[in-house]
Amino acid sequence: MKHIQVQIQISIFCLVFSSFPQIGQSQNHTAIDIIEKADKKQRGDYSQGEMKMSIIRPDWSRETTMKMWSYQDDLSLILVTEPARDQGTAFLKRFKEMWNWQPSIDRTIKMPPSMMSQSWMGSDFTNDDLVKQSSMVVDYTHEITGEDDLEGRPCWEITLTPKDDAAVVWGKVITWIDHKDYLQLKTEFYDEDDYLVNTMTAKEITDLGGRILPRIMEMVPADEEGHMTKIEYLSLDFSKPIKESFFSVRNMQKVR
Repeated sequence: MKHIQVQIQISIFCLVFSSFPQIGQSQNHTAIDIIEKADKKQRGDYSQGEMKMSIIRPDWSRETTMKMWSYQDDLSLILVTEPARDQGTAFLKRFKEMWNWQPSIDRTIKMPPSMMSQSWMGSDFTNDDLVKQSSMVVDYTHEITGEDDLEGRPCWEITLTPKDDAAVVWGKVITWIDHKDYLQLKTEFYDEDDYLVNTMTAKEITDLGGRILPRIMEMVPADEEGHMTKIEYLSLDFSKPIKESFFSVRNMQKVR
């Protein structure tokens, strides 16, 4: 089972715990406060950029380059630019719906909910991860369950449990959030039986579009030795407004 509910890249302003802190709340910040602030920092009102996805397997690897656009949490569009055989393939999310444009067969496919948990383009990501259909803010309850130190950065450990009515893949998600820069440095994804399925780690923290964010995110399946999917952000821009009309099925077929 390879389901990744991801994400996102998130972080938290540095706060000092009291001598006897209560797990689940840190001074004036609850777990949901942290998730909401970090999610807002990552997304902004709108963003656009380029990224490269590398699928790594024991005996082969493949790279795909993409352009991406988003408007808050409701609208997103991803266009494959390389390799040539996949060029022009596009994915559109509008609220709770998703479409896939395949120029090689001149066909637009509306993806049913049953397809959201399937692998995206052979990677360790799912279709749901691609368009962030499931919201880590809305679809889960949140609790600060510990503290740790990752890469020399103090972090909160936050456990996310899906709400009863949420249509999500994961039985549980645990994420470690940096106190200083609102960064999600590590996330573990568990199935309904509480078995670890995938682990995501953040690397190469740098300035992207005027925000401190990880440039690389690596996803590693727990039960697939030598398997990994790596996302590298080549550029990000949070400053250019994007109209809602940009995110249409018609535009998905002609955007370049």
